[in-house]
Amino acid sequence: MKFDAPLIPARLVKRYKRFLTDVVLTNGDTLTALCPNTGSLMGCATPGSPIWLSHSSSPTRKYAHTWELVEPTPKTIVGINTLIANRLVEEAIQNRVIVPLQGYDSVSREVRYGTENSRIDFLLQGVNQVPCYTEVKNVTAAVSNGIALFPDAVSERASKHLRELMLEVRRGNRAVLVFCVQRGDVTEVRPADAIDPVYGTTLREAIAQGVEALAYQAEVSPLEIRLSRGIPVVCP
Repeated sequence: MKFDAPLIPARLVKRYKRFLTDVVLTNGDTLTALCPNTGSLMGCATPGSPIWLSHSSSPTRKYAHTWELVEPTPKTIVGINTLIANRLVEEAIQNRVIVPLQGYDSVSREVRYGTENSRIDFLLQGVNQVPCYTEVKNVTAAVSNGIALFPDAVSERASKHLRELMLEVRRGNRAVLVFCVQRGDVTEVRPADAIDPVYGTTLREAIAQGVEALAYQAEVSPLEIRLSRGIPVVCP
């Protein structure tokens, strides 16, 4: 995914009220930008960090800028916009990067399913193939030993989605969880048991019942983000 226009470099002042971010531009001006991530942004919201913003010319927007990238440590750029994770995964399916999701004839988005008022990110279907229900989760958090963690805050919604995927497996369908890892400095993804132990337990149960857990890592730059390779999902 290439950005539509060059991103604007800035420095993070603070993130607050979940959806707002104060920043200072390279010319010294300050502004408030949208933060398109409802998580804690663990390790990615340190004041003073280099960040990059996109700009919208829409006259209906209260805040014209959106926080897209952060450099939490030197030479590591992280994509924090959870709203583009589905787009990255869809592109990776189309470009045959995600090999386990190849061979389907159609991809439907945001299809209602399950028993808990859910929508699946992608429903893949093909002739003589069972439907494949695919849920995408964006990953930004990591610890110093190269382990990415999900979630970075307690998420009942994420656990709900796992329950719905398990239900599809029991119905005879295929269910896949894809972790979209928007950073290049990690080698595996693990459940963040210390943050959300319920999610960790539910993920292990889901895998045991046949839900497939995949993780694909992105190459991130101010010009482009694209998923390039798979990394393991580890549940010790």
